[in-house]
Amino acid sequence: MPAFTIDNDNNITGFTQLPTGADPAQSFDSEKALTKLTSEWQVSRLVDTWNSFAGVASFDDLKPVVKFKDRATAVSRIWKAIQRLIPEAAQQVAPVARKKAVAKKPRTKAKKPAAAKRGASPAREGSKKAIVLDLIRRKQGATLAEIMEATGWQAHSVRGFISGTKARGVSVESIRVEGRVRTYRIA
Repeated sequence: MPAFTIDNDNNITGFTQLPTGADPAQSFDSEKALTKLTSEWQVSRLVDTWNSFAGVASFDDLKPVVKFKDRATAVSRIWKAIQRLIPEAAQQVAPVARKKAVAKKPRTKAKKPAAAKRGASPAREGSKKAIVLDLIRRKQGATLAEIMEATGWQAHSVRGFISGTKARGVSVESIRVEGRVRTYRIA
């Protein structure tokens, strides 16, 4: 049975089985157990827990919230979201018989917008992607701390975004002047 642990920084980890030595006061394996575990928490901690993984890779469809309607809604939404942490939960779908292939006319490649040709995919106005791109387009660039503060991301998420931006053909410089912090900017 899948089990989960949550630490004081609201980091949730999924396991196929609860590891030996795990703190039972921070472990749960059902929505009911999560409700019991979080019963003493302030609702703001539930909001922080939700926002810590909303919008992160594999949770891209989840949007950050300012507040929940009530505690039960918060726990229910968090429980449904963390089911993605266990790979077996996603593999429980029964196999579907494939249909016989029908001959189709060959596909033609759709023309890409001008921004995609330059390597920079357009960012939705006000999105975190747009915020980061605006920061690193500045003449002085942006530090890791500035980007983390502007987006609420953790350091590894910022570095991953920068790496992904480089992989998409946007030339990002990583500069570190002696005695100062590392700065990222678009070349």
